[in-house]
Amino acid sequence: MYVTKPSPAARERIVAGAADMISRRGLNATSIREMAKHARAPLGSTYHYFPEGKQQLATEAVRYTGEWVARRLRKELEAGPVSGLRAFLGLWRKIVVDSDFRAGCPVLAVSIEEPPTDETPAALVAAADVFDVWESLLADSLCEHGAERAQAAQLATLVVAAVEGSVAMCRAKRSTQPLDRTAEQLQALVLAAIKG
Repeated sequence: MYVTKPSPAARERIVAGAADMISRRGLNATSIREMAKHARAPLGSTYHYFPEGKQQLATEAVRYTGEWVARRLRKELEAGPVSGLRAFLGLWRKIVVDSDFRAGCPVLAVSIEEPPTDETPAALVAAADVFDVWESLLADSLCEHGAERAQAAQLATLVVAAVEGSVAMCRAKRSTQPLDRTAEQLQALVLAAIKG
């Protein structure tokens, strides 16, 4: 009998599909069955890859999103913090617009939901790690271009928080205006920090 090996592409498709579902509906409102269906994957293979169930899949979806964004951010930050900022804003603007204001950030979605128990779920820990990585990438770039370390760290936190909040506002208002307004102000702050 011939048995095929599990495909890394199939696993990644399930993780990407879960990230998309969470970005649209949140974690608590999404079942593992719905995540599998959205990824066009059999439920059995979903449990094969994620034997611990929904929390394991959600944790992987958060990490996947975090690294996907971080790769783009790293690339754009090579040209400086203003380019990185524009890319970060542009990436979220595209997601909001392309989904007709139905999708946001799965990292934020996991972060704002009430955990099912008193324990801190792995997905929430992963979300905190992702935010730390994004902030560090931005802060390091700001420092490399002349900003003081403390100011760079504060500004990086402000950028991530402002973009995440603006994405949520865009979804509620069904408009990119909050993100566009935020972009203009954040760019001015970044320019002031690096011109020092």
